[in-house]
Amino acid sequence: MRIIAGSYRSRALEAPAGMATRPTSDRLRETLFNVLAGRIEGAGFLDLYAGSGAVGLEALSRGAARVEFVERSEPALCVLRGNLARLGLTSGFRIHAGSVGSVLRRMKPGTAFDLVFLDPPYDAAQEYAATLGLLGGSVVGMLSPGALVIAEHRKKERLEERYGELMRTRLLVQGDAALSFFVAGMACAED
Repeated sequence: MRIIAGSYRSRALEAPAGMATRPTSDRLRETLFNVLAGRIEGAGFLDLYAGSGAVGLEALSRGAARVEFVERSEPALCVLRGNLARLGLTSGFRIHAGSVGSVLRRMKPGTAFDLVFLDPPYDAAQEYAATLGLLGGSVVGMLSPGALVIAEHRKKERLEERYGELMRTRLLVQGDAALSFFVAGMACAED
């Protein structure tokens, strides 16, 4: 696993051992960031279920203003901190240790993000609905106007078209994985 582009291009990243954490593949990350190319510079980026931090680190490498990582697994947090240290990063990020739901509920209003990426364990289907539901309605002030929320999931896993204020605008399939893109604030416009 490596950083694909930007200031840390080609730098190697570690991944947690075992099958509990499934890092986003280099190829899928490249596809994701090709789509985000015009939005990443200066963005506030939230990496949920961060694991090794590969997606958030790619965002930092490509010019995101800040990245906040959320992860509860201690082995994954250890690898994430190691990856940050190997890259020499000391600022521009924050790590939240805990479950995604509890961290989102505790975030201060006004901590708005332009881009949110979530990649829960594929076998935890209920995490998609719970997290997208929080982002689409329950957690006020979490998303900037027009923010983009991206969920990585199995291509066979069908996510809803809407979660409160979030509406899916794009679905990209690559191999067995898929990326669902949701835009904040579109649900009300169509009611």
